[in-house]
Amino acid sequence: MARDRSAMESAELTAVLEALDDADARAIIRGLEEPMTASEISETCDIPLSTTYRKLDLLTDAALLTEGTQIRADGHHATTYEVSFDEVRIALTEDRDFSVNVGRPERRPEDRIADIWSQVRRET
Repeated sequence: MARDRSAMESAELTAVLEALDDADARAIIRGLEEPMTASEISETCDIPLSTTYRKLDLLTDAALLTEGTQIRADGHHATTYEVSFDEVRIALTEDRDFSVNVGRPERRPEDRIADIWSQVRRET
């Protein structure tokens, strides 16, 4: 079981490092001051839309961005993205292994409701 946990931590560390090593991904993080759609991010960061989608996948896989839903009156809801961390710490442990700790801000009630709606949307 310890090996599984170590593999999970290693995968998380690798995903975070790969995301933060990417210049476009860092530009997206810097540009996301509020939840935005992929199109808005592409325009704000001056990154082609196809590249933006790849970088958003990279960042969400690393759990550095969260997806939300922008509810629209016409029924065509849009996926939004927002930064889900306020710090990343990488440490060398006593057994000479690396660990990653992603500091997450406390979620507001309205964010939790949006998360529930996003989950319902994915399951339908």
